[in-house]
Amino acid sequence: MKALAYEKAHSLDAFAIELIDAAEPRLRDTDLLVGIRAVGINPGEALIRQLRSAEPGGRIILGWEFAGVVEAVGPEATGFAVGDRVMGTGDMTRDGAWAERLTVDHRVVARIPDQLSFSDAASLPIGGLTAWEALFRDHDSLAAGIDRVLIVGGAGGVGTLATQLLKSRTSAVVASTASRPESREWCTRMGADVVVDHTGDVPGQLRDAGVGRIDLVLSTSGTIGNVGWIAEILRPFGHLAVIDLNGPLDLGPLVGKSVSLHTETVFSRIMAGGDIVGQGRILAELAADVVAGRLRPIATTVLSGLSVDTMRAAHELAESRRTIGKTVINI
Repeated sequence: MKALAYEKAHSLDAFAIELIDAAEPRLRDTDLLVGIRAVGINPGEALIRQLRSAEPGGRIILGWEFAGVVEAVGPEATGFAVGDRVMGTGDMTRDGAWAERLTVDHRVVARIPDQLSFSDAASLPIGGLTAWEALFRDHDSLAAGIDRVLIVGGAGGVGTLATQLLKSRTSAVVASTASRPESREWCTRMGADVVVDHTGDVPGQLRDAGVGRIDLVLSTSGTIGNVGWIAEILRPFGHLAVIDLNGPLDLGPLVGKSVSLHTETVFSRIMAGGDIVGQGRILAELAADVVAGRLRPIATTVLSGLSVDTMRAAHELAESRRTIGKTVINI
């Protein structure tokens, strides 16, 4: 099969992902074999490309957000049949979805409703699961006493879906950060009650908006540099949920307020032995929410083709850190 792969970590300027002939993925007993129709592109994948090299003689196929059609079903994979339209994240310990086909555990995927296109479905899994777990942890609602939430990076994929989840499933006041007019307008359209500029005085802007102290901050970017003002706006015994920790974080500013720190990675259920059935259930709920009109898919840029040029264009967008919503490639 055709797949996009690379051998050595590299920068965007030295883009080295190539279209190769790869071996067909091997079906495990609990797996589905999925023919890929669309993939969502994430900044985390671009970061992995920059930092992670393959073992000598090997290659890396990235891509852990997909929509496609079931082509085969393992003997212990229940609830799915050949021809089902599905979406999911895959598994970072295995080859990703930047390929014609993918094998994936059936418990971490969900059916795509007929009303949802492949490109729209591919925009949901990573952002939706990350937002859900960062906000609700392993439950279906906010913890008691959380009524005011600030989302740092409200126009990105995670921030966009976090705003929608909060507005559709809770009564919390939602504030978002965005620095450009178009991203501020996007946050408002997604339901944010207040939008502030993270390049300015965030505590002052929140005070001016009458929001007061924040119960929970969901930080999707820039956490290491923002921890000072994040600590300032959080109430005592507040919560900080972080998805972008890729270096040391100074917890000193948080200690005086007894803040609870929550880290989030969408693959923890798979890689750390968690309740992986829960991942498929959350995806199914996200799909149902879209059909019911409670959530909007977030595919804002749709590219076409499993090609080097298309993938490079997607990585350029991801590394710009100026994207709104989600970039999707139709395969």
